Amino acid sequence: ENSLQKTSTSSSVPSEIFVSPYALNMSSFTKLIKRLQERHPEFSKEEIVEAVQEVRKINKGILSGLAISSIEEKTSAIL
Repeated sequence: ENSLQKTSTSSSVPSEIFVSPYALNMSSFTKLIKRLQERHPEFSKEEIVEAVQEVRKINKGILSGLAISSIEEKTSAIL
């Protein structure tokens, strides 16, 4: 029964069963932004996102492969 639910496309199936890799990335990004907002309440969300984008730019345009803690540290240094 449980495996049947996972393959079903019915709207009654909890949405968390169908998680795309993109959604997982966004989830990690959202968590990172929240952590940075808690660490740096003096900065707006937009400023934090810009700093994360700067870290990505410095890292040859990608963030994958970097630990979230590393991204957090590099972003904090920019802020």
